[in-house]
Amino acid sequence: MSGITDLGVLLREMRPGLRPGEYVYCSVPVNDAGWLSLQPLGFFREDEGLTLILAKETADKAGLTYGPVMRCITLTVHSALEAVGLTAAVAVALTRHGISANVVAAYHHDHIFVPAQDAERALAALAEATPV
Repeated sequence: MSGITDLGVLLREMRPGLRPGEYVYCSVPVNDAGWLSLQPLGFFREDEGLTLILAKETADKAGLTYGPVMRCITLTVHSALEAVGLTAAVAVALTRHGISANVVAAYHHDHIFVPAQDAERALAALAEATPV
């Protein structure tokens, strides 16, 4: 099944869902072979190291340093990777409420990481998302 590309349909059909738990972004050396055992929700290789998105409790147990504690909102609509405007519409809606966002696009859905204390406000803000 291919994803939806029509922005109007994406915004009408997206049902933002708050994942349980708290998440953090950590950086480990690229040659650190043990990172996979941490079962990251996501990861990305950068020149400076490997960024891991981990459950906060996992990062704490591993003794890793991290930045702000985040919550993850999944946009439960099958957005196509080539869809235009969904990230912008989400960013505008969150910006209007002063909420920072880190967007991760996966094959089926987009996932928005927001500061933990802003998670409920972010859900309300996403209900206001309109095409930009």
